[in-house]
Amino acid sequence: MPSPLLRTAVAAALAVGALGLTQPARASSSDGVYTVRVPDGDPHKRSLAPRTTEPFSLVGVTWADPDAALDGTAYVRTRSRESGEWSAWRALDTDVRTSEGGPDRDHSGVRGGTQPLWTGPSDGVQVRVSGGRLPQGLRVELVDPDGGSDAVHTSVVEPGVPEPGGAVEPAPGAPLAGRPTVTSRSAWGADESLVKDPPVYTTGTQAMFVHHTAGTNDYTCAQSASVVRGVFLYHVQSNGWNDIGYHFLVDKCGTVFEGRAGGIDKPVLGAHTYGFNTATSSVSVLGDYSTATTNAAVRASVAKVAAWKLGLYGLDPAGTVVLTSGADNGKYRAGQKVTLHRISGHRDGSPTECPGQNLYDDLPEIRSLAAQAGTLVAPQPKPQPKPGQGTEPAPAPATEWVPESESELAELGIEGVLAR
Repeated sequence: MPSPLLRTAVAAALAVGALGLTQPARASSSDGVYTVRVPDGDPHKRSLAPRTTEPFSLVGVTWADPDAALDGTAYVRTRSRESGEWSAWRALDTDVRTSEGGPDRDHSGVRGGTQPLWTGPSDGVQVRVSGGRLPQGLRVELVDPDGGSDAVHTSVVEPGVPEPGGAVEPAPGAPLAGRPTVTSRSAWGADESLVKDPPVYTTGTQAMFVHHTAGTNDYTCAQSASVVRGVFLYHVQSNGWNDIGYHFLVDKCGTVFEGRAGGIDKPVLGAHTYGFNTATSSVSVLGDYSTATTNAAVRASVAKVAAWKLGLYGLDPAGTVVLTSGADNGKYRAGQKVTLHRISGHRDGSPTECPGQNLYDDLPEIRSLAAQAGTLVAPQPKPQPKPGQGTEPAPAPATEWVPESESELAELGIEGVLAR
């Protein structure tokens, strides 16, 4: 008679077979990312049959050639760990390109890929990819941002607290917005051991590109740190980039997260807008804003980040700038000069739908909010000695403040006649 252990194993195998699922995918894993090769075959259509997998919460598809575009569509559906139910088919955003330069381009093993999709805790996946001649080396990337780690306790970098290594001094007399409150990399759980090369710095920040992550909007704000961690792991482990591509990320509650390492107040080279990564910064909103609409908290946070970052260089966030394309990106030629808003959408620089039509339509309001966030930096008053300690300060000149009307005097509780 078969042993209880054998009977259990046979029953489990039959149960999996009855569902039409293959055994868990364990072929390749690395630091929270599990990869499953999509079988070769038809050059125009590939698929991965339904299968159980290691736990994951974010999924994407990558391919071997980082310069190849996926001329077609990629759909996934996933199975919930909680309910065991399969999701509807969901399209992956294919508007992703490797940076035109820097360590993200130079790394060995850099791959092309779709945008990742946040699925929530899942344990099964099915994939369909179709279109023109498909790129070689298709893989499904399953990211588990919480695997084997303790819960991440988020904290923030308070406004006015300097980053290690010094800060950029604002341009004299520049409109200076207050520094936004930012959740640091250590707070959201970045594994710094995965970042192999130091950050690269450019000559300044001339514009801010607004993105969306193009994933689901079905996440809670308590999960936002996990979403950011998942995007980080996908960019580094699946795409083969040196670090997360965005400089800042914002969730639907308006929480701002530090993205790429190197100092949020410094001009770090990113990997966000192919052809225009040099001398620009980026902020990406978690979610798909082709389908969802933003809220006031999101718009205010994006505006604060842009106003503060551009204000460090004395730039008007409601203005424009001429940038030179660093690559042939399908919209502009390498070397072509382009006039862009200081706060632009990803689609303004590249042939993409990002940041989604709804968020793109919000950009005029975001520019207006950013312009209102800055005030002229006033000179700091000199400290005055206390009475009896040193020379008494000279009386302030009578023209230092001149009231506009007698009613203004009355409002201040002062009786008198205006001096003219």
